[in-house]
Amino acid sequence: MSNFQEYFKANQELWNQRTRIHKDSDFYNLANFKKGENALTSIELAELGDVIGKTILHLQCHFGMDSLSWSRMGAEVTGVDLSDEAIKEANKLNDELGLNATFICSNVYDLKEHLDKKFDIVFTSYGTIGWLPDLDKWAAIISHFLKEGGIFYIADFHPVVWMFDDEFSHIKYSYDNQEVIVTENQGTYTDRDADIKAKEYGWNHSISEILNALINQGLEISHFNEFMYSPYPCFNNTVEFEKGKWHIKGLEGKIPMVYSIMAKR
Repeated sequence: MSNFQEYFKANQELWNQRTRIHKDSDFYNLANFKKGENALTSIELAELGDVIGKTILHLQCHFGMDSLSWSRMGAEVTGVDLSDEAIKEANKLNDELGLNATFICSNVYDLKEHLDKKFDIVFTSYGTIGWLPDLDKWAAIISHFLKEGGIFYIADFHPVVWMFDDEFSHIKYSYDNQEVIVTENQGTYTDRDADIKAKEYGWNHSISEILNALINQGLEISHFNEFMYSPYPCFNNTVEFEKGKWHIKGLEGKIPMVYSIMAKR
């Protein structure tokens, strides 16, 4: 794990830098969120439904807007993220809004060292597992923190999307990439010209790898859905074709952009 620890440390610093940009960006629009706007997308809202009185563990929560949206909807939420800067901002936001969410700075793989609780729902979404090299270990963590009968839910960008170069002009990476993908990018998805330039380390996981990791932990898949759009304009060359729905110019309706999975323990 020595190389992985180096990768995690570099990614942590990258996300610390990104958080400082993201919290003030139009993309996240904290001003509207503070006025009561829900940060969640129509996909997870429709598929998870009523969460009043539920306990939710939110893995890789960034600086907490989705976690706090669930909290506003009546859930008891614990958010987890690798970035200490993100967790600091999440706690500030939680206090400012008078909510009762809990936030923990931890690598997902180390979470047992920081948390001793079972949850009704384990939730993760949009740009998460691509930062994790080992999905079997990830799925074991999910199973560990779920109550008997609890629900795991993920909505994330489809692995097909990660096969393309940044401009979506050609296939650059394999669908099921077994090795670490190292990239060095300028800026961030909220601001391509931001003063951030750092290496990042990621992994592309196939749908079968994701499903089998969950199944091998004894989780029962209740649904798997694919969506031909992104609920965020976080990629280059995106075009909004309906309110809150974006696709890639030239690839409209040709590739899945998001998938969701629900599984029961």
